[in-house]
Amino acid sequence: MTTSTLKPQSAMPLVRWVLRLSVWMPAWWLAYVHLTDFADAVISALGLTRKTALGEAVHFFFYDTPKVLLLLTGVVFVMGVVQTFFAPERTRALLAGRRAGGGNVLAALLGIVTPFCSCSAVPLFIGILSAGVPLGVTFSFLISAPMVNEVALVMLLGMFGWKVAALYLALGLAVAIVAGLVIGRLSMERYLEEWVQAVANGQGGGGYEGKRQDWVQRLEAGGHHVREIVGKVWPYVLAGIALGAGIHGYVPEDFMASIMGRDAWWSVPVAVLLGVPMYTNAAGIIPIVQALLGKGAALGTVLAFMMSVIALSAPEMIILRKALKPQLIATFAGVVAIGILLVGYIFNLVL
Repeated sequence: MTTSTLKPQSAMPLVRWVLRLSVWMPAWWLAYVHLTDFADAVISALGLTRKTALGEAVHFFFYDTPKVLLLLTGVVFVMGVVQTFFAPERTRALLAGRRAGGGNVLAALLGIVTPFCSCSAVPLFIGILSAGVPLGVTFSFLISAPMVNEVALVMLLGMFGWKVAALYLALGLAVAIVAGLVIGRLSMERYLEEWVQAVANGQGGGGYEGKRQDWVQRLEAGGHHVREIVGKVWPYVLAGIALGAGIHGYVPEDFMASIMGRDAWWSVPVAVLLGVPMYTNAAGIIPIVQALLGKGAALGTVLAFMMSVIALSAPEMIILRKALKPQLIATFAGVVAIGILLVGYIFNLVL
């Protein structure tokens, strides 16, 4: 939609948004490129040096905190705008009537551009089922939405480069697609709770009837998205970075390499088991990932830990229990866990 098609009353708000972005974007970039200078200035003001464990931990905290929050704010704003093109009704409409195979691929791709955490994806999971989408296709979306999310991708790109981000994207999508195909082939619809089966059988395809939005509404949705998401997750970000700073400054490299290193074959399954009871998001877990890697942990092992935290969290399983019987939950967790284990071992072999 172009500005010429907007209603007259929308022109002035659009101008205000353009002016805001023309100020915010350069300010965001200037802050991002001077993160090291900021952290150096903080430890200098505190009379610390990076040659000590405390100084290194403090530098890590004051470098990563603004970096993560800047990345998070920028990504969440953009994805808030993108989400206006992929409302839940449209997501259901796009997947309705899709068969296994192509439907699993589309569902996994939609999971990337619909920014839901593992718990908030569950209601949409039920809504997609009610639109007549096959169970396996729906699971591909449920797995992809939290695990291959935009925050994780952008932060991996910023911290580790495009090769790591691309491999994470490819393997994460592979887990979502293959796991959905496996669950679909097992024909486990009978393990949906009865009320979910009734909803799924009572409705078919259904179309997308959402209201079309102009660019002012889309930009306002981006701003609302920042207030809602960043406002909720920043404590997790600070906690994750504080833990990462402690690991970075005080944990000996030899110790971390011995329990999460490339040579310890059992480290990947242990990392997955450790990640399941935890619940946080990519913004909170990636600073821990960065600190673990800096201390000698293997990339595949650490990413397997991260994937289990954001795709197999205990709170997600509790919420899923409202819609799925234990047999289906166990199958879902087992299939995804196997996929994550393979991702961990592949990363350790390739990189």
